[in-house]
Amino acid sequence: MPFLADNLEKVNARIPYTSIIPSFATDDQIVAELYKLMAKQTRVFIVHMRTTLGSRLFSKAKLLGMMSEDYVWIITDGMTNELTSMDRLVIEEDMQGVIGVKPHFPKSDELHKFTVKYKKEIQQQNPTNHDMDLAYDSAVALAMAVQRVRIRNAKFLKKASDSTTPTDLEDFGVSGIGTELIHALSSTTFRGLAGEFKLVEGQLESPPYQIVNAIGAGARAVGYWTKDNGTVREINFTKSTKKTYSTSKSNIGFIMWPGDRKNPPKGWVTPTNGKKLRIGVPVTNGFPEFMHITWNSDNSTKVEGYCKDVFDMAIEALPYGVQYEYVPFAMSDHKKAGSYDEFVYAVYQGDFDAAVGDVTIVANRSKYVDFTLPYTQSGVSMFVPIKNDKNKNAWAFLKPLTWKLWLTSFCSFVFIGFLIWILEHRINEDFRGPLWHQVGTIF
Repeated sequence: MPFLADNLEKVNARIPYTSIIPSFATDDQIVAELYKLMAKQTRVFIVHMRTTLGSRLFSKAKLLGMMSEDYVWIITDGMTNELTSMDRLVIEEDMQGVIGVKPHFPKSDELHKFTVKYKKEIQQQNPTNHDMDLAYDSAVALAMAVQRVRIRNAKFLKKASDSTTPTDLEDFGVSGIGTELIHALSSTTFRGLAGEFKLVEGQLESPPYQIVNAIGAGARAVGYWTKDNGTVREINFTKSTKKTYSTSKSNIGFIMWPGDRKNPPKGWVTPTNGKKLRIGVPVTNGFPEFMHITWNSDNSTKVEGYCKDVFDMAIEALPYGVQYEYVPFAMSDHKKAGSYDEFVYAVYQGDFDAAVGDVTIVANRSKYVDFTLPYTQSGVSMFVPIKNDKNKNAWAFLKPLTWKLWLTSFCSFVFIGFLIWILEHRINEDFRGPLWHQVGTIF
C-alpha cells in the first residue's frame, strides 16, 4: 500500500485516510469503520484484503447504502483473482459496479497445466498464496542463475550474534558468491509462465493489468493497462504496436458503476456532518431574467434566472460534489437589504460564502471580493439598422419617390404650365394657334 500511495501522488491523487480492518474483525467493528468513511468527503475507496473479509465488508457497505451511485469501489488483485471462485450471490447482491484490477498474463498450455495442478494439489492446503506463476518463474530464474555461476561448495558467512530467535534476520548466513549470483540473475531472460522474464534495474517489469467490472453474477473485462500504452481496449502479446501513452476512458469498454449509474461518479461529496455553502443572491425589481426570487407561503424561497442557471452548471462541471443553498440579501419583509455595494461587502464580512447575480465589476468592489470571469460585456452599445448592399442598380435613386410624390410633382408641373399659358398667350404669339400646339408649348 505505501507504493500505491506514492504512485497515486504522482498523478495528483492522494489517500487522505487509511482504514485498517483486521481479518478477525467483528461485524460491529466493520460497521463502525464504514461509518467513519461515510463521514468523510472521499467517495472513492480502494479495498486491499482477502475475499473472506472483503465479502463481509461489501455486505455491510450494502446495508449502509454505500453501494449507491455516489460511491466508487476498487479492489486489488487479492480479491480480483478470486472473483471467479467467490459466492455468486455475494457478487450479484453486494458488489455490483465494483472495479477490479489484476495482472494479466498471456495464455499458454504451460500456464494452463500449472494452474490446474496448483488448484488441485497446493491451493487447498495454502488458500492464501497467490501469484504462484510469478513465484515459479522466480525460482526458475534463480536456478538458471545458479547453474550459470556453477556454484560448488558454496559457503555462507555468518555474523556473530547472541540471538536465539530462529527468525532473526541477523542470524542468517550471507552467500560468499552473492555478487556473482546477482549479476547472473540480472542478465537472465526467458519466457516463463507469466510471460517474458527480464529484470530492469533489479526489478521485474510490470506486467499488463486487466480491468474488470463486477456485473451480474460475475466480472466482465472492460480493458487493460500497460506500461507503454496506458489504457487499451484489447492487448496483443504477439504483435508489437507502438502507440502513445493514454489514460482516456474512451480506450476502455462500458463500466456500470454502483447504483446502476452509467456515468462516472464525481468521487467527492460534502460529508454528512458538513455545512452547505451560503450563496447570496440580490433582491431586485428590474431585469427578472437575470435573477428573480419568489417567496413561498412557508417562507421558503425559489431562485430563478440566468445567473442562477450559469452558477448551477459551473458547479455541476466540478469533478467533486458541492452542497450549497441560495440565501436572499433581504430584510424580514422580503425587501432588499441594501445596495449592490453593500451586497458585495456582505460577502467580505462573511455573511455569505459567495454571491451570484447581475453584479457589475467595478474597481471599488474588487477591493473586497474576487470576481469570476464576466459572462456579459459591460459598456455602452449602439443599435443601427442593417445596410443591405445587395440591390445596387442605376435606378436606386427612384426608391425614395413614392406614388404620392410622383402625383404631387405631376400636378405641380401641370399647374405651373397652365399658369404660364394664362400670362403669355395674350402677348406671346408662340402660345397661340391650334389647341394641341398650345398644350405642347405648355409642357
